[in-house]
Amino acid sequence: MSWSSGKDSAYALHVARAGQTVDVEGLLVCVNADADRVAMHAVRRTLLEAQAERLGLPLHLVEIPSPCPNDVYETRMGAAMAEARAAGVERIVFGDLFLADVREYRERKLSGTGLTPVFPLWGRPTDALAREMLGAGVRAVLTCVDPKVLPAEFSGRTFDADLLRDLPDGVDPCGERGEFHTFVRDAPGFTSPIDIEVGATVLRDGFAFRDVVPARPSIATSPGGEHASARKPERGC
Repeated sequence: MSWSSGKDSAYALHVARAGQTVDVEGLLVCVNADADRVAMHAVRRTLLEAQAERLGLPLHLVEIPSPCPNDVYETRMGAAMAEARAAGVERIVFGDLFLADVREYRERKLSGTGLTPVFPLWGRPTDALAREMLGAGVRAVLTCVDPKVLPAEFSGRTFDADLLRDLPDGVDPCGERGEFHTFVRDAPGFTSPIDIEVGATVLRDGFAFRDVVPARPSIATSPGGEHASARKPERGC
């Protein structure tokens, strides 16, 4: 599964599995080696690992520099494809929706490798698809926004019915043209949701990135205001 940590990948994985046409064996992820985050989505490696743990799938990371020259990207992805094929992988699932040039690029690069691309969400109307994702239990937060088409204040918002209603005209409901990217905290196949906290917004490289971090565990307090973890055990415990 070509995994971005976002909603389209999560739902494509669900649809591919539900159709019983593929047996997904791992998540292939491009990671910005300098920042140690998922490329473009800016999701921390710890959260990526939490997603993989909940899906019960191993991670296969492709580390790339930032900025990344296209020849470097293609060389490292080519090595990852060769490794996958050598391990017996026959197909790769992508979450692409309708960008024909992106699909053509993937098909061209995989031609002759022995690997077949699979596009389980291809061609579905994205307004209906966005609502279908929500109905299936996909829970996500916007981690990256292109402020040229969507106000930066949308970064950090939950991907939900309210967000879909508030999107300006011309913005794709699934952000397929790069209007926004997401982090999925819960989806079909997750054993449990990932508790998160939304941090500050950073403007960088023409995009508004919203940091997402694992939620800090709460510390229970006793009626007297004492941390429960600090109380002495009762006699006989």
